Amino acid sequence: MPARRMLTMRQLRRIMRMHHEGASAREIARAVGAARSTVQDALNRAAAAQLFWPLPDDLTDEVLEARLFARPGGGAGVGVRKRPEPEWGHLVRELRRPAVTMMILWEEYRQICPDGYGYGYSRFCELLRAFQQRLSPVMRQHHVAGDKLFVDYSGKRLGITDPVTGEIRMAEIFVAVLGASNYTFAEVTWSQALPDWIGSHVRLFAHLKGVPRLLVPDNLKSGVNKASFYDPEINRSYGRMTAHYDVGVLPARPKKPRDKAAVEAGVRFAQTYILGRLRNQTFFSLDEANAAVGIVMAQMNTRPMRKLGVSRADLLETLDRPALRPLPPTDYEYAEWKLVRVGLDYHVEVEGFYYSVPHALIRQQVDARITSSTVDRAPRDGVTARILGRGSDWIRPPRRAA
Repeated sequence: MPARRMLTMRQLRRIMRMHHEGASAREIARAVGAARSTVQDALNRAAAAQLFWPLPDDLTDEVLEARLFARPGGGAGVGVRKRPEPEWGHLVRELRRPAVTMMILWEEYRQICPDGYGYGYSRFCELLRAFQQRLSPVMRQHHVAGDKLFVDYSGKRLGITDPVTGEIRMAEIFVAVLGASNYTFAEVTWSQALPDWIGSHVRLFAHLKGVPRLLVPDNLKSGVNKASFYDPEINRSYGRMTAHYDVGVLPARPKKPRDKAAVEAGVRFAQTYILGRLRNQTFFSLDEANAAVGIVMAQMNTRPMRKLGVSRADLLETLDRPALRPLPPTDYEYAEWKLVRVGLDYHVEVEGFYYSVPHALIRQQVDARITSSTVDRAPRDGVTARILGRGSDWIRPPRRAA
């Protein structure tokens, strides 16, 4: 990826919004698919132009571009009064709420102490951190509500039996874990290929009834083309899906196990919970398997966690779900992309069918977006136009005029 790259107005607005929400330039660069220097340049221009998020509703892309790119002009001892012990599990849950700090929690704790007799701030923080360390690895990290959603596949698969031949085909288990609530979603698909990978995300967001700020995938090829510590390259189709839901992508960094702790712990727990309880069942279709997995996951998410005393489903409702962003009006439809050149007959060939485009595009290359029902084209100017329904045009190109 080049060091500098032209940004669309949509990308510039996302950069400003994510910066306002506290994301670093590196996180923003990964989310929008640009170099960090490009993101920093855009932020510097916005600051110089006195532009801050949220932008005015009447600020058009043209005005925004002109302003950004205008040319320059523990226990008590004997005889010692016992201090009130806070409910540490409740404090850990509260700490995941946006803008809640240890100082705020300590001040609230001192207010309920009789005569103000309680732990000092340093000791309070020490004990709270010690309690956090006793939690599972996935719970130890501090995740803000609605911020990160970790996604990956289980290393172990589930067998589906062909009802006619008796042949067993292994299916993949997709797992997603919300950082703050540890709420876990799982489903069974035939493969880890792009259609299944993206389809699982669409169903995941519908299940959650919202989207987080960031997705954190392990560097699966369906999501990340090139794993890099500083500047990973996001798969194009995956990037289109995340843009539709306006969610950033922050791949787990190579050789950084803490980046993967949440999803790996969640995957291990989910696969043990699922496979252990379904080991004696035989499934003859994906629908049967997913129905059973859904029941098991509901049991897992509603079971109280021992250290916190509440369930993942409870934390989803009180922490993550209120902080999730709303879903777009329509679900994302998976599409494949093909670069095609417009012929002299102003037609393009896609999967054996020919489709007409405006004659002004003759000899130009266009991006054909292929879904199960339509073929769209996205020229280099960024304007998208519907061509025709799939296969509804003629099969052979016309003869040239004599």
